[in-house]
Amino acid sequence: MSIIKDLIARNRAGEAIGLPCFCTANEHVLRAVLAHAKQTELPTVIEATCNQVNQDGGYTGMTAADFMAWLRGLASDAGVPMTQLILGGDHLGPNVWRNEPIDIAMEKSRELVKSYVQAGFGKIHLDTSMACGGEPNPTFEQIAERAADLCAVAEKYAPDPSELCYIIGTEVPIPGGETDEPNVLDVTSIDRYRATIDTHHAAFMARGLQEAWARIVSVVTQPGVDFGHTSVYPFAAEKAAPLCAAILADDGLTFEAHSTDYQSTAALAALVENHFFFLKVGPELTFRFREAIWALAEIEAHLDIASPSRIREIMIQRMTDRPDFWSAYYKGTDPEVARLRVYSYSDRIRYYWTDPAVSGALSRLLQNLSGLPLPETLVSQSFMGAEFGEIPTTANDLIEGHVLRCVSRYFKAAGLRQVY
Repeated sequence: MSIIKDLIARNRAGEAIGLPCFCTANEHVLRAVLAHAKQTELPTVIEATCNQVNQDGGYTGMTAADFMAWLRGLASDAGVPMTQLILGGDHLGPNVWRNEPIDIAMEKSRELVKSYVQAGFGKIHLDTSMACGGEPNPTFEQIAERAADLCAVAEKYAPDPSELCYIIGTEVPIPGGETDEPNVLDVTSIDRYRATIDTHHAAFMARGLQEAWARIVSVVTQPGVDFGHTSVYPFAAEKAAPLCAAILADDGLTFEAHSTDYQSTAALAALVENHFFFLKVGPELTFRFREAIWALAEIEAHLDIASPSRIREIMIQRMTDRPDFWSAYYKGTDPEVARLRVYSYSDRIRYYWTDPAVSGALSRLLQNLSGLPLPETLVSQSFMGAEFGEIPTTANDLIEGHVLRCVSRYFKAAGLRQVY
């Protein structure tokens, strides 16, 4: 992970440079990310979360080895060498099993971390911040001890531990997004940051993990950014200034900012300038993907299609039939909930793209549009903002271009504009 350490050294020296982290298992989104990687030759971080990918298959049905093999195939198709990609495991810890007793949850967490490092993931986020099995919220010391426990597993089973880098933290946003609209966002205090570092250092040293400690490159803290279903909480640099200065007292460390989706490009750049080196984005990617599919469905509706896909109707029906991915999140009147299911920033609709009925409708949509010349006038209406003479007229190009609105702005904000 020398490239990460090199870039971090430049960030700590005052250069406004960072790394976006694209956390998604959506094939169309990943193809867009890889297309950008091919064009720019920039180092590109792709991550999977414990909920998406784990030893039980996660909601994608993939283990870490499955995800790695699948991504290798996508990268090969795109002409991107795997050496250009940095694979990350996000929220690796007991979150998936937080309803089970802590001993059982941690045993499953060890297997989770083992599976990720054995599959070749190198950026490992150790997240043991959640309570398990009805226990009280864990103390800083308990969080640190559990993180050190999982780090020891990574060190033992990684093919080459020197190629690993670790992310730690005690103030970690909920994987998958907030269940309610946040009311107040408290920036991590210097005392809490210091307690995180000190307790983790003590726990790592107690386990003889001196070499692993040197591989910690970032700490998850709360810079005061988040998003709810309809609201975005923008970064205010002045509120985070004391925290941002504190990181420079610890050699080689930066911050990792979670839930940066929907921040303005200027706010993202300000985060990087303030040593939030890793910018995590997930729902914004699939939000753009959904926008593209809805726009293509609008185009389809204006064409003479014998067997239309009915993608929007089928998606809404499947979300109604299977409310488990959104029912705990959306509250309000029936019309309000119906709107949030499709259009919220939390983008719970992303969990339904692999539903067989939905994926079948999506395939039908793309098949319907692939054999037709799409009129530029119709495309321009549904995909606003494209320059005349540069308007793509194929469905896949339109999806890719729309998702790249997110991907490219994250690289711009991170200061990565040329080949490293």
